[in-house]
Amino acid sequence: MTITIDPLTVADVDRCAELEQVLFPGDDPWSAAAFRSELAARHNHYYAARFAAAASTALVGYAGVALLGNRFSPESEVHTIGVDPDYHRLGVGAQLLTALLRHSEKHGGPVYLEVRTDNEPAIALYRKFGFEIVGTRPRYYQPSGADAYTMCMPAREKDSQ
Repeated sequence: MTITIDPLTVADVDRCAELEQVLFPGDDPWSAAAFRSELAARHNHYYAARFAAAASTALVGYAGVALLGNRFSPESEVHTIGVDPDYHRLGVGAQLLTALLRHSEKHGGPVYLEVRTDNEPAIALYRKFGFEIVGTRPRYYQPSGADAYTMCMPAREKDSQ
């Protein structure tokens, strides 16, 4: 199976919103308008994972990162990663995370994210990439009230890349 990673476009937002309904039904899934707003923000960078089938290319995942801070104190924050359940456990999330981290490495600084405390597959993925749990946010996800871990991947030394 060949998955390609490329920039997410406004043409993708309806599919992203559809996947949000499937992936995050109890936690205020993002709407197409929310994705449009995210794409319009200059400090945000979003990627799409696409599976090329014989007749078409289907969006099977998406991910976004915000480049924050300034040149003296940069940091990045993963805003979202979502993968169609039919494509879970096939490395799509890892490919999307790799794209986000490559982009954030150019910016510099640590990378932060929040993840549900009960999302063991995502936590395991983030740990493989060097993220560590640095805190807990009680009742972070609404309206479900689920807790989140804040995870951080420390800044990488520019000379070691």
